[in-house]
Amino acid sequence: MLDWTDRHCRFFLRQLSRHCLLYTEMVTGAAILRGDPDWLLRFSPAEHPVALQLGGSDPQALATAARIGAGYGYDEINLNVGCPSDRVRSGRFGACLMAEPELVAECVAAMIASADLPVTVKTRIGIDSQDTYEFLQQLLEHVTAAGCGTVIIHARKAILGGLSPKENRTIPPLQYTTVYRVKQDFPELEVILNGGVTELSAAATHLEAVDGVMLGRAAYHNPYILTGVDARFFGATRQPPSRATVIHRMLPYIETELNAGTALKHITRHMLGLYHGVPGARAWRRHLSQHATASNAGVEVIEAALDAVHSLTAPVNPEPATRVGHG
Repeated sequence: MLDWTDRHCRFFLRQLSRHCLLYTEMVTGAAILRGDPDWLLRFSPAEHPVALQLGGSDPQALATAARIGAGYGYDEINLNVGCPSDRVRSGRFGACLMAEPELVAECVAAMIASADLPVTVKTRIGIDSQDTYEFLQQLLEHVTAAGCGTVIIHARKAILGGLSPKENRTIPPLQYTTVYRVKQDFPELEVILNGGVTELSAAATHLEAVDGVMLGRAAYHNPYILTGVDARFFGATRQPPSRATVIHRMLPYIETELNAGTALKHITRHMLGLYHGVPGARAWRRHLSQHATASNAGVEVIEAALDAVHSLTAPVNPEPATRVGHG
């Protein structure tokens, strides 16, 4: 979710679910050490619970980055051992690290020793021709021995040569039973399933075999699906917010960000899918796409987009109210 789940995206998603765990986009340990940590790591307290996802292969750099991240108040530190992109692989992190389980374990141990937070690992079920269950099992044995108590497993292998990151999300077949087997063989390990889940009903089915389910792009493109999470999986009794309510909740945050110099388009790009699959979706997307990019764009753009949706969905020529009386 690189360049997707930034702090604006996470604040927006938090308006839809109070309980789901949100993840940052992947940030490299080197970037935190050499760049501006405040720019990379600051977030709104409203985002909690939120996990910081790190990428890298230098145990000491990751340990320092984890300690810095813990200082910003994150609830979890996650090590990405699943991203298949060429850019990530050239830096010796992401999915290619599955071939070096000892190094992954060293990184995990260093992060745990440095940050007083849960350290988790996100991985695939294999890479290239190294796709046996025993290969995955070896990695899991190493990271659990290092102190990792939670793994998020994308139920596809990664093909590091010849497939783009997008193709790696669709072409290698999903193998959910492999993730189920991990839970059976590592009963004390919290196992979170990822990959291909687009509906909450499917998530509920997977939860019969694993401890959790991660939604990625499905939740980004159709974010309103998250309004069903709290009641279905966390026992919440509060009514989920309407789309209009979500928008109105965002306005104070957007005003604050605009006053701080953030361009409106950097926030609204994450909100384009709010009306996905319902009447008014096209009008909502079109208005934001056309007007949020202006240099002086403000919250009036969002209010006008909402008006455009309502003009399409309001009843046409509603019947007048029945009046009871004498005459």
